[in-house]
Amino acid sequence: MNRIHSLLNPTLAASDPIAVINNLSEFIFSLIRSVGMILLAFGIMQVGISMKSHDSSQRANGFMTLAGGIIITFTREILNLIIG
Repeated sequence: MNRIHSLLNPTLAASDPIAVINNLSEFIFSLIRSVGMILLAFGIMQVGISMKSHDSSQRANGFMTLAGGIIITFTREILNLIIG
């Protein structure tokens, strides 16, 4: 009887729905930060390769990728500065 009773009454993952939303937010921002780090590393690699090959267009693309990676990596901090 106890087993049937537990099947009929679903249990909640967390008692506080705000905590669930905060955990989801942490997870999403960690994913965004990891994508930013990958772009940052790719931008550094691209700038390094362009310095070796003396390719100015690749250097410009590398710096733009580097800047985008920095912005994406620090998205949470930028949003916190904007919101206050």
